[in-house]
Amino acid sequence: MSPSRALPLLTSPHKGGRSALTCRFRCGNQCAHDVQNTSENAYFGDVVAEIVSRRGVLRAGTLGALALGAVAVGAAPAAATPGHNGNHGHSGNNGRLGFTAVPPNTDDRVTVPEGYQTAPVVRWGDPVLPDAPAFDFENQTAAAQAKQFGYNNDFVTFFPLGTQRGLLWVNHEYTDENLMFRGYTTGEAATEEQIRIALAAHGGSVVEVERVGGTGQWRLVTRGRRRYNRRITALTPMRFTGPAAGSDLLRTAADPAGTTPVGTLNNCAGGTTPWGTVLSGEENFNQYFVNGNGVPEAQKPYLTRYGVSPTTGIPSGNRRFDRVEERFDLAKHPNEINRFGWIVEIDPFDPTSTPIKRTALGRLAHEGATTTLARDGRVVAYMGDDSRFEYVYKFVSKRRYIPGFDRHNRTLLDEGTLYVAKFTGDSPVKEIDGSGKLPSDGRFDGSGQWIPLVTGGVSHVPGMTAQEVLVYTRIAADKVGATKMDRPEDVERNPVTGGVYVALTNNTNRTPAQVDEANPRPANKHGHILEITELRDDAGATTFSWSLPLVCGDPSDPTTYFAGFDKTKVSPISCPDNVAFDGEGNLWISTDGNQLGANDGLFVMPVRGSERGHLKQFLSVPVGAETCGPLVSPDQRSVFTAIQHPGETNGATPEAPSSHWPDGGTSQPRPAVVVTWHRRGGRVGS
Repeated sequence: MSPSRALPLLTSPHKGGRSALTCRFRCGNQCAHDVQNTSENAYFGDVVAEIVSRRGVLRAGTLGALALGAVAVGAAPAAATPGHNGNHGHSGNNGRLGFTAVPPNTDDRVTVPEGYQTAPVVRWGDPVLPDAPAFDFENQTAAAQAKQFGYNNDFVTFFPLGTQRGLLWVNHEYTDENLMFRGYTTGEAATEEQIRIALAAHGGSVVEVERVGGTGQWRLVTRGRRRYNRRITALTPMRFTGPAAGSDLLRTAADPAGTTPVGTLNNCAGGTTPWGTVLSGEENFNQYFVNGNGVPEAQKPYLTRYGVSPTTGIPSGNRRFDRVEERFDLAKHPNEINRFGWIVEIDPFDPTSTPIKRTALGRLAHEGATTTLARDGRVVAYMGDDSRFEYVYKFVSKRRYIPGFDRHNRTLLDEGTLYVAKFTGDSPVKEIDGSGKLPSDGRFDGSGQWIPLVTGGVSHVPGMTAQEVLVYTRIAADKVGATKMDRPEDVERNPVTGGVYVALTNNTNRTPAQVDEANPRPANKHGHILEITELRDDAGATTFSWSLPLVCGDPSDPTTYFAGFDKTKVSPISCPDNVAFDGEGNLWISTDGNQLGANDGLFVMPVRGSERGHLKQFLSVPVGAETCGPLVSPDQRSVFTAIQHPGETNGATPEAPSSHWPDGGTSQPRPAVVVTWHRRGGRVGS
């Protein structure tokens, strides 16, 4: 999908703060192509204009009652948490952060606040399985990579094994062959062994880690049995469950039953379940396939909606996995692409278990899936579709979670209702003019509803079966009029306040005519954070109120907003990507593609009390890298951060690396997970 010649691409200009290398290898140069969502769904501005003209003011009638009612009843706390006041206003616990912000910089290192230390935990190529060889950049093999830590670590989660040991699960999103192999140019010119190495470097890793003394530092366990350690790759056998399992749309020559897919690709963010498993999201899977022009004509519109050209044979810059795995050739196996784009569940405590692709959660460019419990005990999973003008989703299980009843709980994600979000602004359309100026009520906010797409085997979308809704979820969401958003990525519920936070990374394609109250800036290159308060603070509710607590960018830019906090005291931030929370309910934000001229970083922002909106930068990452994770440990003494694609800058190669992190000297850059802790053993951030 890149230009026809690889080398000019490496220095060509690209939208946003990402390098051309990142655009090529991470998502197949997606931003250079047409927007995939060409539906005629109304933007907020269109909805508001219609309602205002019909009723005079938005708050009149049913929608107004919904908006006011959601805010009023939202005052009930999500849980009995000291200091929580429900409406996220002032409280006795003001969330003050106890560190001096890291200044923006372009240093080739991880920079942390004074009083903190940081160190790598595990790096690309480190042994995962006990019989794995030591990493040798110059002599890589697929057999070795299948036993070593994979490339480009993204989502990180932690499972304690007592107080001194634990398990890390880490996603391996994508490979950058241009930095992995000397002399790499294209997939056509790559050796078959290089292609097999790349297949083995995708997926995820389970690694056992141990605490260093009594500190907040953790390190990889390198001795002993390490019985939980495991590699998941693009070649790992898996199985489908849920309503779409066995569908004609999932059947292939190798799997005529449509129940046993192979491998996982482009695993970006993720989540965990109440029963202790990992949920890993398959994101930009479209870029791995070739010969979209060879599929049956009836299938081509579906390919287009999922980012595959129906007129292109071999996209320029393609990795050419089809050279060693024929299934990636759509002309021969047109349904293989439908077997990617799912949420994959992995049991980190059973290295012999088969990963499961949960079809009830829909198929899209999953950033991840994060879970919580509704008031009645049903499991709720929030999901974002990371592309321009895509949607926000949630799944609510049919049955309730029962603590300790593992056999029952592990079926909960196979039956329930999949929803997509529709947002409505509460300000007159003339006040949302693209200038970034707040409307007269002083906030970008409004109400919304979760629109059902499918419940079990019953479709709520006219003209589509339940299986079609789940395999072609984007098209189903188009049909019901979901709201187009600015690259919805991570969606997570704050365990302290109950608020649901959506990272909207950016969207430079939004025009002035397309701005609305939830996406208030055209050519939105810095992104923003959206906060949802569900009715009665119940994750199972189908209505909610929403607001924008953070509109990113340079604080001196009048279009930015930091929840009303004094902007002379906050850190600049650009392109929010992943979010997490600490024990006080503070919002941690990692960035991807900083467009303010500095390296990406990790930021913290209180979301309640007098410090609400006081955003501070906690760390910065090396040259060319993206900040992923993040994860605050259960005891809040450690922060794990995945440093993805260090040195991924225009023109960089193994012969001329732009970063030497993490090993320094003249070494090649290696993606790695780092841990940051307070020197005196205190709680991070506080």
